[in-house]
Amino acid sequence: MILEQRFDTVKKRILLVDDEIAILKLLEFILKKDYELVIKNNGFDALTWLDNGNIPDLIISDMEMPYFDGADFVRSLKVSGYFRDIPLIVLSGSESLENIKTKIPYPINALMSKPFNPSILKDKIKIILN
Repeated sequence: MILEQRFDTVKKRILLVDDEIAILKLLEFILKKDYELVIKNNGFDALTWLDNGNIPDLIISDMEMPYFDGADFVRSLKVSGYFRDIPLIVLSGSESLENIKTKIPYPINALMSKPFNPSILKDKIKIILN
């Protein structure tokens, strides 16, 4: 008798950074089935989590947050030797996408306006992670 060994697929980890509870709940609802999620309410808490040795497969961050806004958060990631290669999706609810591109002169994988289409976001995540 040959025993088959089953290997469960390890879920990819996504760091969600947003101060809006409704957006975090929506992201959690649409992504929790397929991904391991880590949720932080601002860029400072997210950087602290990263500095503690945690490396996600993808980061989804809002632009407008208290304490440490999205532009500062992205800047900190991209100038870091450890975090600059982590794929990044930036969400914005109030600024134009062109304005954000001037604030963030670093490569990001996707830039989306809020409200966003969950299907399009899921497709972008799949493309980035595969």
